[in-house]
Amino acid sequence: MDIKGRKKIAIEAAKQTGKLLKDNFGKSLNIEGKKDKSLVTNIDLEAEKAIIRLIKQNCPQDGILSEESQEQPSSSDYKWVIDPLDGTHNYIHKIDIFGVSIALAFKEEVILGVIYIPLSDELYLAKKNEGAYLNQKRINVSARNLSEATLIFDSSIRYQKKPMLACLDRVADEVFNIRMFGSTARALTYIAEGRADLEIEYNDKVWDFAAGLLLIEEAGGKVTDLQGRKWDLNSQGYVASNKIVHEQILEIIKAENPPTLKLRRAGR
Repeated sequence: MDIKGRKKIAIEAAKQTGKLLKDNFGKSLNIEGKKDKSLVTNIDLEAEKAIIRLIKQNCPQDGILSEESQEQPSSSDYKWVIDPLDGTHNYIHKIDIFGVSIALAFKEEVILGVIYIPLSDELYLAKKNEGAYLNQKRINVSARNLSEATLIFDSSIRYQKKPMLACLDRVADEVFNIRMFGSTARALTYIAEGRADLEIEYNDKVWDFAAGLLLIEEAGGKVTDLQGRKWDLNSQGYVASNKIVHEQILEIIKAENPPTLKLRRAGR
């Protein structure tokens, strides 16, 4: 199956999963705690199984990396990177900021990203070198400068309080305002379509950001790790922006002599 066929599968999987999330939003959930103190619900697990099942039915040779399961390697050069419910803690607390994130990598490079926000029926799609779209309409990052910018900041401050609060203290004086949404998928779509202007993350995992970072790049933005290097599937911390503010933000972050990142979240 070619990339066109896999794109159809990604869209179908996102919409099917989104319907499951929407139908169960606000209902009673079975909730379990993880070792890292994050939470997982029966809906996370059910949604993940549905996506994996669809992929395996159509592309049994492809590898799969998902938040709630061990990686499923294969001999294929294709790898799916999925987060069936990005914003689990929001979902549990009936906060309507969550989505489905599905990315496809070829030889470890992300070439396709799909994010679906089910409550508002927003489907975001990016294909490498072919632009970024919201419900089939082309989207672009903003043209605001740093003093006008809305910054989205990592909400996992409890894991690395000193460096993250120090960074937040410095950037707070440079931007217009700051937000924390508790869902990387939702936050990155806001940057891709120009509602927000940049995001600083210290502790994301690849299923959180793979689709969204490609979306931002294809919308004309820029993404690097915290040291300004090209991001990849092994990245953890990153800066995603409208490109205009990128170098200024990197200078602010580099000024702190970036710490070694020791803790990683299982998800949100």
